[in-house]
Amino acid sequence: MTTETAAQAADLEQARADELERIAGLRREFAEVVEASEANIGDDEHDPEGSTIAYERTQIAALVRQAEQHLTEIDAALERIADGSYGRCEVCGEEIPAARLEARPTARTCVQHAG
Repeated sequence: MTTETAAQAADLEQARADELERIAGLRREFAEVVEASEANIGDDEHDPEGSTIAYERTQIAALVRQAEQHLTEIDAALERIADGSYGRCEVCGEEIPAARLEARPTARTCVQHAG
């Protein structure tokens, strides 16, 4: 593993830790919204907050899915580092430009095959 790849691995590990923390926070927030809505069992049909609570749950759930997807991408990049294929386009096998990997460390393809 080169020094550059080791640095990228360290950055990805930090991004992974950050994403896990973000997911945990979002799940706590989701649980709080659900708990608040369950505690306020009123007339949902006429509750002016009803649609707001549903919207919040939907938004938080979408953020959790997005964070989980990013975590999956980070884990895949770390696997590519471990097996030596990191930085190579999965389509053509050419090296992914350093600028692309810097901007998007989880990139699987070169710019030509990004899509």
